[in-house]
This record gives sequence, C-alpha cells and structure tokens, in this order.
Amino acid sequence: MKKTLLLAFLFTCLCAFSILRKEKPTLYLIGDSTVAEGSGNNGLWGWGKFLPMFFDTTKLTIRNYAVGGTSTRTFQTNGIWDKKLNKQGMWDTVYSKLKKGDYLMIQFGLNDQSPVDDSTRSRGTLSGIGEDSIIILNKVTNEVETVHTFGWYMRRFISQAKAKGAIVIVCSSIPKNIWKDGKLIRGEYGFADWALQAAQQEKAFSIDLNTRIADVYDKEGEATVTTKYHIAKDNTHTIQAGSVLNASLVVEGIKALDKCKLKKYLIR
Repeated sequence: MKKTLLLAFLFTCLCAFSILRKEKPTLYLIGDSTVAEGSGNNGLWGWGKFLPMFFDTTKLTIRNYAVGGTSTRTFQTNGIWDKKLNKQGMWDTVYSKLKKGDYLMIQFGLNDQSPVDDSTRSRGTLSGIGEDSIIILNKVTNEVETVHTFGWYMRRFISQAKAKGAIVIVCSSIPKNIWKDGKLIRGEYGFADWALQAAQQEKAFSIDLNTRIADVYDKEGEATVTTKYHIAKDNTHTIQAGSVLNASLVVEGIKALDKCKLKKYLIR
C-alpha cells in the first residue's frame, strides 16, 4: 500500500515537473525597419520594439528578427547590400527555429517598391500576387537570380511556416506620412492589399495595419501627425510615440482576429 502511494506521488510530481518545463511558444516578428527594434537614431523606432509591453512575456517569448532595408525578396535570399545587417540572421534563421505552436508575424511592402535590379540594393519585387517572374543578373551579388512577385514571396513565408505548425499573422505595411488634399495616402501602391490577399490565399490570419494607422492619422490631421509621430525629414519611420501607436494597433488587430490563440497572451 505504501509502495503504491509512493509511486502515485512520484508520478504526480513527474507530471507537474513536465508541465512546468513545457517550453513557452515564441512569437517571431519579421519585416523591415518599421518593425525592427531599431537603434533609436534620431529617436526613430520600429513598432516591434514596443510590442512586448502588451504581452505577458512570462507565457510567451517574443523574438524580433526584422531587419532594416529588407524586402520579402532579400529577407529570403539574404541578398542584402550590407552584410553587417545580416548578423542576426534572416528567413533561414527564423525558419530553422520555428516549431509547432509558435507564431510568425510578417510585415513587408515598403522596400518591395524599390528597383528590382539596381547596383546599390537590388531588393524590389514584381508588383501583384501572381506567378510572374523575371531572370536578372543581380548587380549586388553578381549572381543570376529569378525575381518573383511580392505575393509569391509572401506566400512562401506563410506556407513554409505553416508546414512547421506555426500560426501566421500577416500585417499590411504601415503607411508613409504623405498627404494629398488633407487626407493620408493609403495602400502603398497596392502592396498593403497584396499582403492581405496573399494571407487570404494561404488561409493565414491578417491585420490591415495600413488602414488602422491611416484612420488614426486622418482623425488627427497632417500637422499633428507630422510632429507627434514623425520627424520632418523622415516620412516613413516613426518616433517612439508613433511606434507605440503602431504596436497598439497591431494589438487591436490581434484582438479582432476570430479564433486566433495569440490573443490569450495579451495583458488584460
């Protein structure tokens, strides 16, 4: 009888220890400088710097792998013009770490608008979400490269992450601080919508961050936005107040996602 009770007690302790040792899920962030933690140069930050303040990080680990200057293309090929920026790793690094139950949040589109084949960065992608492609001699890497559409690269992120059991959330890119007739110009020349369409194609969660930010900006007006969230000489990146705003709007987007378990880690 005593032996049976001892075995039952040891089994209970072992189960409790296993539960305590269960690894926390990780939320991985990938994207460009508007997501990256940044250096705080000129007071500019990415929203990923401030996202952890909204989460219970005792239950969820957050890892920010966003790299300034990258597009969907260069984040996958590591074909960036400044190799020092790749010291933390890009998609191959994140992909190798992803495990079942992890989360991947993606935001690209701003740098995808760049030239496809120039001699300085060579980071642009083809417009749209189709299967079009072109073959180039990349002037930066000096290698032959097949360049695809923005949607093609986005779908590749999503499908590969989902194949490893990760839960994917796509954010449309933040809008630049550019106005016309008193209204913020939205959509980033179609790239914001294409991100959402790629998510829909691959049955991933999505947040229309571009619209959420633009709605706030329109309410506050150009003069206020330019001094409150940006600096005069930079219409793309945000100072701390803008980055915190963007992070809070990402959180509002997460709350609105039906059946997305990431919301359970938010601080209430």
